Amino acid sequence: MNRRKKIKQLLDAHAKKANAKLAPKNSKPKYISKADRAKLEAEAAENQDTAAH
Repeated sequence: MNRRKKIKQLLDAHAKKANAKLAPKNSKPKYISKADRAKLEAEAAENQDTAAH
């Protein structure tokens, strides 16, 4: 009985880890540096200017 319990415990642990890998990560948005944000804003402004013409 003890051996069976240990094997079941191991299999459960492996299954739990596999499910954790497949599960979506946290819903927190990825960090974007200040320089990258400025670059994205500049590109967006440039696209709006070309769309307006």
